[in-house]
Amino acid sequence: MFCKKIFLFIVFLFAMIFLPQHAVAIELTAEQKKIYNPTGRKLPRFASLSKKTTNVRTGPGQHYPIKWVVDQAKLPVEIILEFENWRKIKDHEGQEGWVYHTLLSGKRMGFIMGDEPVSAYTKSFSATDSYPAISMRLEPMSLVKVRACDQNLCKVITSGYSGWIEKKSLWGVYEYENID
Repeated sequence: MFCKKIFLFIVFLFAMIFLPQHAVAIELTAEQKKIYNPTGRKLPRFASLSKKTTNVRTGPGQHYPIKWVVDQAKLPVEIILEFENWRKIKDHEGQEGWVYHTLLSGKRMGFIMGDEPVSAYTKSFSATDSYPAISMRLEPMSLVKVRACDQNLCKVITSGYSGWIEKKSLWGVYEYENID
């Protein structure tokens, strides 16, 4: 049984690495879902690191070498694969590695993307509205808590200030995702 799990795991990893990105949305059998998605939660999905120091490994187990160490809690990561109690994550730079599930949190965090500061507004608005007052300006790579997202905007909080920013300026939320 263990050899079969390893074989299926290798086949799945091969598909994730070598198939074009649009072809990766593969339907898994019930047995494969037990192995590669034991939580049954949607993949991929965003989470954040829960500990100040996180070892990111080359494979799903403590016997795999450490690929890199993250020395900051609350950083957003994308969970792209599950194997037993291990999660394969991707960071904002596209680096991938494995972490133990207890090192992750469901708290939604994000990074401000781009090269220019981003304005956060006092309230949500639609494309037809006039822009509301600016509540703060956020520098690129600023870490923010994501509290809510509608179709185009996300409410974020940092350093005790809150505001609504355009979703496209944020890494840590999917374009189609709404958060209540």
